[in-house]
Amino acid sequence: MTALGDSYCGPAIGPADLPAAWNLDPVLLIGLLSGLLLLWRHDPLWSSIAFALLLAAFVSPLCSLSVSLFSARSVHHVILIALAAPCLALGLRVSRPFLPALPASLLHLLVLWGWHIPSAYSAALSNDLIYWVMELSLLGSAVALWHAALRTEARLDAAIALLGTMMQMGLLGALLTFAGRPLYEPHLFTTLPYGLSPLSDQQLAGLIMWVPGSLPYLAAGVLCLLPVIRGETARSA
Repeated sequence: MTALGDSYCGPAIGPADLPAAWNLDPVLLIGLLSGLLLLWRHDPLWSSIAFALLLAAFVSPLCSLSVSLFSARSVHHVILIALAAPCLALGLRVSRPFLPALPASLLHLLVLWGWHIPSAYSAALSNDLIYWVMELSLLGSAVALWHAALRTEARLDAAIALLGTMMQMGLLGALLTFAGRPLYEPHLFTTLPYGLSPLSDQQLAGLIMWVPGSLPYLAAGVLCLLPVIRGETARSA
């Protein structure tokens, strides 16, 4: 158990210490390399991109910065669920989805909203085991969603799942942006060295989730919807 404000990524630090704050945990590095080797046989390109994104999330100073800034944590989670997860899904040469697209979307949204409950988030940043439950459940549910959306032949279901997820992420981002007070206790006293108040940091986090975090879902959802629209147009013609 670590103190409040500490997490797996270490204690909150200031900007001067950030460039040296690389996480070289050997267990993490072995796990990431093992995952890369397992996926490399399926698809070297997508597995390499996913590996690079996971390094950015967990090994680079972003990991440490996310202890101080909730906005950095938002970037961290966007990397996991909107960038690394679709790359992992594309790298998995498994044709059968783990779940249908719509149930996978619902599961992912429950996980995403659940970990943004302030008490759950605080628990994750004060206990290594809960931290990894949060990270792996976010990544795992996102991979299930992206895999279902990319592999299913039901393009309309895939589009609904992805666009629905985009809307829910936008709603969560808007709630964080327009909240009248800071909601997350671990960041109440860690943002000032970066020139941000806890509330402005939370508002920035909401904007990151609301706009750039939603764009991959929007783009993929539109691409899934295009064949449906073309099919309806052809039938009408």
